[in-house]
Amino acid sequence: MISIIIPTYNEQESIATLVTFLRENSLAGKVEIIVCDAGSSDLTLESAAAAGAMAILSPRKGRAVQMNYGASLAKGEILYFVHADTIPPVTFFLDITTAVAGGFGLGRYRTKFNSKKKVLKLNAFFTRFDLFMCYGGDQTLFIRKDLFTDIGGFYEALVIMEDYEIIKRAREKARY
Repeated sequence: MISIIIPTYNEQESIATLVTFLRENSLAGKVEIIVCDAGSSDLTLESAAAAGAMAILSPRKGRAVQMNYGASLAKGEILYFVHADTIPPVTFFLDITTAVAGGFGLGRYRTKFNSKKKVLKLNAFFTRFDLFMCYGGDQTLFIRKDLFTDIGGFYEALVIMEDYEIIKRAREKARY
């Protein structure tokens, strides 16, 4: 089972679309979707629950805290962290299960922005390379739950770049 964890804060406009997309593009009964919110002032949690996600309030704010809390409730053997404004490829479920079956402990996608801005096109181009500067969260991140637990999850003191940091630590123990 894949546990999809989505940290949110005021994502009412996009969360139902993402949850619906994730449910429709995975095998029934083989995925759980956990939306872990930081205390939104809009209807993020209600929208997520209506779309079929487990919608929970994080005990504290912060993306790393929210993702760790969601992971602590996850039942899946694979954790898949997705930002609320990101849509993965329709093949995400098969891609991830195939990668893990092939011996990969974690991985990510390349980024593609829905924009014509040259700076974003340049950024997206560089995400095809295995470089530290290319490990951003908008690419999503999957990681085996046992590996996530072994390395202690996300480093909660980081306000940004928590995804860069966890990838660096996880790569010391597993194929990426």
